[in-house]
Amino acid sequence: MLSEKLLNEKVLRDPIHNFVHIQDRVILDLINTTEFQRLRRVQQLGITGSVFHGAEHSRFGHSVGAYEIARRITEHFEQYYASKEASDGLWQADERLLTLSAALLHDIGHGAFSHTFEHLFNTDHEAMTRAIITGDTEINQILSQVSPDFPNKVASVIAKTYPNPQVVQLISSQLDVDRMDYLLRDAYFTGTKYGEFDIDRILRTMKPTVTGIAFDIAGMHAVEDYVVSRYQMYLQVYFHPVSRGMEVLLEHLLHRARELYLNAHDSERDFVGPLLQPLFSGESLSVADYLKLDDHVFMTYINMWRNHPDAILSDLSRRFLDRKPLKSIVIDDNTAPLLEDLEKVVAYAGYNPAYYTARNDAYDLPYDDYKPNVAKPRTQIDFLLGDGTHRELSELSPLVAAIKGQVSFDKRFFFPKDMLNIEPDELFADTFKTFRSYIHNNALTTPNPES
Repeated sequence: MLSEKLLNEKVLRDPIHNFVHIQDRVILDLINTTEFQRLRRVQQLGITGSVFHGAEHSRFGHSVGAYEIARRITEHFEQYYASKEASDGLWQADERLLTLSAALLHDIGHGAFSHTFEHLFNTDHEAMTRAIITGDTEINQILSQVSPDFPNKVASVIAKTYPNPQVVQLISSQLDVDRMDYLLRDAYFTGTKYGEFDIDRILRTMKPTVTGIAFDIAGMHAVEDYVVSRYQMYLQVYFHPVSRGMEVLLEHLLHRARELYLNAHDSERDFVGPLLQPLFSGESLSVADYLKLDDHVFMTYINMWRNHPDAILSDLSRRFLDRKPLKSIVIDDNTAPLLEDLEKVVAYAGYNPAYYTARNDAYDLPYDDYKPNVAKPRTQIDFLLGDGTHRELSELSPLVAAIKGQVSFDKRFFFPKDMLNIEPDELFADTFKTFRSYIHNNALTTPNPES
């Protein structure tokens, strides 16, 4: 039976968790599938490595890391909070393998270059994850050997429709195995300290309840530190303007390639190649075609497009490969109307604004309590007090209360860095001067002719 334990535990060395312990045949077999090994070729942080040069870790490492945290939690629950009867709200041992499988596979559907791929090609990695788990794949074959309905159970956990809220919240909530691993892992590989928090303390104070997962009040400060760490990572790493400038380049060069492909004759479409053709054709992408795509595939074609006869595609490809990101300035609702004038100045300087400018918003809600009436209510972080009552995190932490519901917005306008050229003998010196007159302290402002 695939649900049986291995005779000898397997371990993977890991820089975050020291060891990833593999004790089940099904987990080992899932890791060895074609679909899961593909995650080695998809970087966890997309092109953030262009800013933080150590950030070249993969979705593979993150996925086994999330699994390891889930393994530790379920082991802790089985030891201290094992269910004695169906209605006691404690941990049911038969949920263990489902939880571990869902944690391992939660990112199996991620595309190349992280979320940039989704924005451009209108794909949904969670929907693709469910399709891989339930479709004609090696992963589905392995899960089906546990039980015929096991793939659908795993998919329902990821879809947040599985009836046991404990399992769902461990995989997807405001404090889940996914977030805990990626914060620690991303902080480690980017060389930053913002994402560090006391995971051992958090796991020790985690408890199963009738309504899901709660935390012992003794762990409040560790959880508080986790929320603040996540907030800082978004501001300092995930929203980094240079990384976003590279993302804009990537989106625009792929958009240009797709435009050229769709407008070309059949004999002129070979610059895309067979792996990208199903994606660029605009037709519904099959799971099989999707799984052929990874960061390496795209980088190969982008390297070829460096010498493409189309000036825009070749230039954008060179800028991307040689790390020449678009520059950016901060904008707000008051200054946004000025962007049309700026785009005209960029066009006058010889750059097509459709490919060399962008308005990009970075958005995050660091923490919020449960609001049942919103479209996507968040599962709040609850604490269990000594008398058995529950309190929500922001009611206990003034620090978290200060950022609860506070949306972090970073709105920027991106443009070629060449527009800041200050050489007086340039052909477009007056144009560059006009452009600079709109900028003050790295933000868009009413133009100052004297600047």
